[in-house]
Amino acid sequence: MNLVDVLEQSGLTGRGGAAFSTATKVRAAHEHGAGLLVNACDGEIGAVKDAFVVEHHLPELVRGATLVAGTRVRYAAHRGSATEARLRAAGLDVLAAPARYVSSEETSLISLAQGGLARPMTKRQPFVRGGSDSAGRRIAPTVVLNAETVWRIAQVVERPGGAQWFRGHGLPDEPGPRLVAIGGAVPRPGVLETAAGVPLASLLAAAGADPGRTGPVIVGGLGGTVLRPDEAARVTWSRAELAPLGGAPGPGVVHVLDAQACPVDALAAWFDHAAGESAGQCGPCMFGLPAIASDWHDLADGVRAGGSGSSRGARARLARRAESVRGRGACRFPDGVAGLASSALRALSDHLDDHARGQCVPGRTPRSSHEHALAH
Repeated sequence: MNLVDVLEQSGLTGRGGAAFSTATKVRAAHEHGAGLLVNACDGEIGAVKDAFVVEHHLPELVRGATLVAGTRVRYAAHRGSATEARLRAAGLDVLAAPARYVSSEETSLISLAQGGLARPMTKRQPFVRGGSDSAGRRIAPTVVLNAETVWRIAQVVERPGGAQWFRGHGLPDEPGPRLVAIGGAVPRPGVLETAAGVPLASLLAAAGADPGRTGPVIVGGLGGTVLRPDEAARVTWSRAELAPLGGAPGPGVVHVLDAQACPVDALAAWFDHAAGESAGQCGPCMFGLPAIASDWHDLADGVRAGGSGSSRGARARLARRAESVRGRGACRFPDGVAGLASSALRALSDHLDDHARGQCVPGRTPRSSHEHALAH
């Protein structure tokens, strides 16, 4: 049985966030003679699992990369990072990327590898087939896989009963073990090995947190979703249960906000960071993300103490703004931040009410979904 068949049987999907079929990407890479870029950049806020794989499982990572592309492999890491140093010390071909959010996006890495800037490129067709960029520069066939994904390829091939072993973890439609980085206001931040379908409360408890008594929880980083503490205490870490709340396991990042600090102010810092990470190539990123950050600051400031009516108008404006940037960017970064903003409006509604009254009650217990329904 060949590699693609084994991967297809396993159901392995990308661990970098998109959850695309790994078998499909590897099949296309083999058909077009594509080289492999292993993305070990940990570009998301709070992401450290690529570093974990490189530090603890580098031999398996290299074997997985060799299975996919033979010797046509490069390893991408943020310039100056410990991950870059470890890869270079192992004698591997390293692509050093700027330590910017969009620099580790798939097409940004391909552009950088081809001698261009680490900025997203518009796809006329998947770059695994090769082609050219918008300036007519030739792009060699290239496939990009996340470091954890490549490590999992080696596991599926090398473990006894490979595909069956892999499917013995997780859910039927989200199979396999996967890593998650738990950070923020938890006593024991770090990387855990888990699987889809595990209660999020169990992951929080493993990091030393008291589920239900934390601050709001951000699942998936800047492209993720904000959960109220009661939601985080009852959902499983799975697409099925996170999707109705606007989320997904995504890149395997969970960030817990401090229950004794203002979550509205905390999210303002996240949106400021997003606005500063624009590649400056498209309107939704250049103008939409700073506007989202500005709208959120208005809400944090109580819309200049304008009262609840002014706050409702500002919330509606932010909701419209978030919707307007979706699907219009050169990459998916604006979409992700827009989704985070929409989820924050929902999950932090009670806190935004406080700010509209000129108050801030960091440790308050938000109303449950049922209580919200009765109140409106």
